[in-house]
Amino acid sequence: MTHALHRRWLKFSAVVVGSFGPVFFFGSMLATSEPARLTLDLLSWPVDGNMLFTDPATRFLSALAGGFLCGWGVLIWGLAGRAYDLAPEAIRRSVLSGFLTWFVVDTTGSVLSGNASNLVFNSLILLIGVGPLWRPAHN
Repeated sequence: MTHALHRRWLKFSAVVVGSFGPVFFFGSMLATSEPARLTLDLLSWPVDGNMLFTDPATRFLSALAGGFLCGWGVLIWGLAGRAYDLAPEAIRRSVLSGFLTWFVVDTTGSVLSGNASNLVFNSLILLIGVGPLWRPAHN
């Protein structure tokens, strides 16, 4: 694995994370909430229509999640730039730590809330998002 591959993967990871942001942002408005509702329904397998966005608190949480995910995606993208040139190993470890922290907290919360199936989806997102960042790069 090279630094160039890690830099490209960081940008890919940024898109993976950030792409969930608009989905959940639009979940904050009832008229545009269907993609967010469907995403949650899929993540809480089986798809059964039980995830509703009619409650204002659900839409508010969706807005918060959308903002955090967009921000995290932008942060990762930014770290892939000049900061990566200055501290590639520190950036790799930080992004990896962020993904692992998200995985543990999100998956634990999913299980505790009765949505254990999200463990499978989170595992896939973790593997896709981290990719070759598991291991240090060599020039």
